Amino acid sequence: MINQKNRSLVEIHFAVFLFGLAGLFAKFLPLPAIVIVWGRVLFASLSLGVILYFSKTSFKLNSLKDYFILSAMGIILAFHWFAFFHSIQLSTVAIGLLTFSTFPVFVAFIEPIFFKQRIKLFDIFIAFITFAGVLLIIPEFKLNNNVTIAVIWGVLSGVSFAVLSVLNKSFINKYSSLTIAFYEDTVAAIVLVPFLFFIEFEITAGNIFMLMLLGVVFTAVAHTLFIKGMKMVKAQLASIIASLEPVYGVVFAIILLNEIPDQKVFIGGALIILATIWASLKKRK
Repeated sequence: MINQKNRSLVEIHFAVFLFGLAGLFAKFLPLPAIVIVWGRVLFASLSLGVILYFSKTSFKLNSLKDYFILSAMGIILAFHWFAFFHSIQLSTVAIGLLTFSTFPVFVAFIEPIFFKQRIKLFDIFIAFITFAGVLLIIPEFKLNNNVTIAVIWGVLSGVSFAVLSVLNKSFINKYSSLTIAFYEDTVAAIVLVPFLFFIEFEITAGNIFMLMLLGVVFTAVAHTLFIKGMKMVKAQLASIIASLEPVYGVVFAIILLNEIPDQKVFIGGALIILATIWASLKKRK
């Protein structure tokens, strides 16, 4: 019989697997990135609200300042997911996921500034390796190349997620992760509404189903499983498992979309993933 620790490991692996596959929806859905993000955060917000209600977790925050900061974090989340899906739509799932995976490097530089700590030499070294991987992915340094633009958007998704991660860290001891995610998703859904009036798109029943799937299963459920698994698994090990997110995404993009990365993308991606794992192992030690 599987013990609790192994069950937690399975939950984290499955959550990361779901997160990795979320990027494929940018290709499955014939909708602008903003619409996909809006659908994702809307259904994720509703799902998380239901989970919080039935788990009898309080929706109330401690202060007006917390409402303001979490609202700002929701805006950052909206930008992060737009940049992520837009990157994939301009290029491939592999490029979107791999460039987003640079976020731990940005965390290493942003976190010391936020918490008034010194930047470590090792983090600078890891940054060089990671950006060497990014440079390999870029086909040419011309802004009229869609893949180059996609890499820029992917890195921006990594930067914004790094900022969000650091801000989340300052709230994690005050509120549950589900409460934080609920407010971020809710605010993101609200702030994206005005943009929907300036773009043309057509929603079908099939699109609504896919957006529900993305928001409920690949966002809310995945987030819940990851948090649940963290109760028995150390944060460092969880971060190493999370490094597999682009691997899952790339493998299934090859299987389902026939998107086979070229040699430079494979090598660049390997550098980014190995740098992330190495950094996680170093922190664990």
